[in-house]
Amino acid sequence: MKKLYSILSILLAMVLLIPAFTAMGEGDKPLVGILQLVEHPALDDAYRGFKDGLEAQGYKDGENIVLDHRNAQGNPDMLASIADHFISENVDLVLTIATPAAQTMAGKTETIPILGTAITDYTVARLAQSNEKPGYNVSGTTDMNDVKAQIELMVKLVPNLKKIGLLYTASEDNSTLQAQIAKDVIASMGLEVTEITVHNSNDVQQATQTMVTQCDAIYIPTDNVFASAMPVVYDVAVPAKIPVFAGDSGMVMEGGVATWGISYYDLGYQTAAMAIDVLFNGAKISEMPIQAQDKYELVINKTYCDAIGLTIPDDMLPFAREMGAAD
Repeated sequence: MKKLYSILSILLAMVLLIPAFTAMGEGDKPLVGILQLVEHPALDDAYRGFKDGLEAQGYKDGENIVLDHRNAQGNPDMLASIADHFISENVDLVLTIATPAAQTMAGKTETIPILGTAITDYTVARLAQSNEKPGYNVSGTTDMNDVKAQIELMVKLVPNLKKIGLLYTASEDNSTLQAQIAKDVIASMGLEVTEITVHNSNDVQQATQTMVTQCDAIYIPTDNVFASAMPVVYDVAVPAKIPVFAGDSGMVMEGGVATWGISYYDLGYQTAAMAIDVLFNGAKISEMPIQAQDKYELVINKTYCDAIGLTIPDDMLPFAREMGAAD
């Protein structure tokens, strides 16, 4: 009888605990994994914008949502390891910052919703069937720039420009896409083009040293390897008096001359609204169109221009900043 009474007592206790466990489950905070490829200003701004965008709508990390932000430092093995960790933790959503991060995460799961940001073309990166209806478990925001306007800016700022050098990473799908657009634009203007590609940051210095002997100005699209190594580019190009134009403003202020670029902070902020729709409003990520920015900002690095004796037109002087100046 004592044994039977003990068993009944345990069963009763378990029954009484069920509502408590259920209530705890209902009160759980959504867990969002954030997989960032590498540290550089554009990607850091995208993360900051995402976090601020959530807070602006009342979702603060640690209070009613949990953000697990991890940076792979450009290491593919670390990308894979972080992706595996998020899957094991059964996160509710993953924000991927930059194309390789999204590709790695999408290669690991077809069920966890994935949002991307700082990604140029989702279809070229094989992350979506179309921008209008992605079709998979991936959607997000694109950082596609107006490459034509950026090349036109080079022509306006560099006197007697005849030959443009392209530097980019061969393995980055979005970089090769922008490089091809740039080549088409350059050809349509009757200018010459030469290109050198790199595989990783170890190649940047040598590639830049070679390129400054072959062109009048250099164009680098939004490229994660080069974005992390713009001070290296600056140290090579300035003594050679070769202006470098880049795909985003962060790259320019780290070691370029000028660009028409988007705000990566605004891009991350925009992505936060998509995350809220998925987590709290029941939106299906496979049906969420890829979103873009429609505002471009002129940014000129006055420090670089002064160092190589490049004159900034009067109408552009209000957009000139000293290198290292706060936004």
